[in-house]
Amino acid sequence: MSGHSKWATTKHKKAAIDAKRGKIFTKIGKEITVAARLGGGDPDGNPRLRTAVVNAKGVSMPAENIKRAIQKGTGELPGVAYEEITYEGYGPNGVAIIIDVMTDNRNRTVAEIRHTMEKLGKGMGENGCVSWMFHKKGYIVVARAKADEEKLMGLALDAGAEDLQTEDENFVITTPPNEFEKVKKALENAGVPLELAEVTMLPQTYVTLDKEKEAGQMLRLVEALEDNDDVQNVYANFDIPDDVMNAVGA
Repeated sequence: MSGHSKWATTKHKKAAIDAKRGKIFTKIGKEITVAARLGGGDPDGNPRLRTAVVNAKGVSMPAENIKRAIQKGTGELPGVAYEEITYEGYGPNGVAIIIDVMTDNRNRTVAEIRHTMEKLGKGMGENGCVSWMFHKKGYIVVARAKADEEKLMGLALDAGAEDLQTEDENFVITTPPNEFEKVKKALENAGVPLELAEVTMLPQTYVTLDKEKEAGQMLRLVEALEDNDDVQNVYANFDIPDDVMNAVGA
């Protein structure tokens, strides 16, 4: 899962830049509102809301923004009713893509996503065409320089993790979705610094993009999708070798 690890941590670091222009605040604000609407406004009793609030604080979203987003979800403040939809499709070289959106206008959003997918990818597919290639998992990344592997594995497995793997400069821990918060809290309580912690869709297999043209097109496609205000998450099963990634970045 090296492709996921590299791309996920890159996106995590990029979030600080996105926050400066407010885009990430908009996306997290929507998630907070929907979570509060579905499960109530108390983060202690609403795991989805608790995770969204933690993510908001992680990108320095102002406390007042968080409070307003919760109040919109609980009905204390007027707000927009967002619809959650998942689209599926294909990128360069048959890369499988899942796109989670929150929108107040389904027709606008699907038209925008279809345009992006046809311009930079291979187009959209039917529901279920690629989702079978992914598993929903808790996903935690710890820098190898900041933890002892044996101790980390003991902590993670005792708390309910499924696996720990070594990838380049990181340890990657996977968990069942319902054990994610327990494992994350156990690591935090033990003073383990986390590079990334999220519940995500992990591919079962990867498509290696070892040509600069395909890799560059795939990265442009993901960035274009994520730049859409209605898109919350993009999951894809591509892997780009380091030398190709460096060449594309250059």
